[in-house]
Amino acid sequence: MPKGQIRKALSGFYYVYYEGETYQTRGRGNFRKRKLTPMVGDYVEFESSTKTDGILKELLSRKNELVRPAVANVDLGIIIMSAIEPNFSTNLLDRFLVTLESKAIQALIYITKIDLLTENQLKEVTILKQQYEEIGYPVILPETKTNQAAIKELVGYFPNKLTVFMGQSGAGKSTLLNQIAPELDLKTGIISSALGRGKHTTRHVELIPLFDGLVADTPGFSSIDFLEIETEELPELFTEFVEVQDLCRFRSCMHRNEPGCQVQKEVAEGKIQPYRYKHYLQYLDEIENRKPKYNKKEK
Repeated sequence: MPKGQIRKALSGFYYVYYEGETYQTRGRGNFRKRKLTPMVGDYVEFESSTKTDGILKELLSRKNELVRPAVANVDLGIIIMSAIEPNFSTNLLDRFLVTLESKAIQALIYITKIDLLTENQLKEVTILKQQYEEIGYPVILPETKTNQAAIKELVGYFPNKLTVFMGQSGAGKSTLLNQIAPELDLKTGIISSALGRGKHTTRHVELIPLFDGLVADTPGFSSIDFLEIETEELPELFTEFVEVQDLCRFRSCMHRNEPGCQVQKEVAEGKIQPYRYKHYLQYLDEIENRKPKYNKKEK
């Protein structure tokens, strides 16, 4: 039975890529009973007598999945953050980073609208770049408005990876994608017209081959709710905490008010950024106070 990858999902159809060809398929009936929902990025077993009449037979195991956008088996998350208009938000950036860490997805930060900054504002953003690089996150800060060098650096991460773009609303995700691949609109237009649909009539996720990798062409998202992360997981999702937590007095230290906490000590000494610690406490409070989800069918 052939094994392919779902590259697009639209109106109940799944478009599976296999050996250079794309097959239109539907999910088999028992997926719903088994509470399985195919996602773009999934590897699948399928049967198809023609390119337009296939059936998904089985979903192969995923290494991860994102809810928004709905993509499975993601390797790289590129977080697009605006330096200004809207202003740079370390709180939102940290939400994205925590989410990617929880899914074991490599993170890369790309900062836009540098050309709109004053000299002092640019210094502030440069300091933030250094602080995030110190805890292990690559940050691309374009030097010019055309940012050709920055784009060359960015696409260097694409080969052999499934990449998802995410970030602030208004940060310029679409503009950046068009700079990376000006032909992207043309490609999606060809695919959409072949399906008898307008280019922008449906908001869906699609994987586009770019620079020897796959990039999710998606509406994106700009808000993060920690619905899948538990309180005891959160300390593991701040990389600078993980580096020093073995020095805490208590093994299960939550780095809040426990005596002998190395994380709090590092914050006080300026070795861990106070704003990162503040965000950690805020997220911890959110997770502890979130409302439980109920299944409507449960009584």
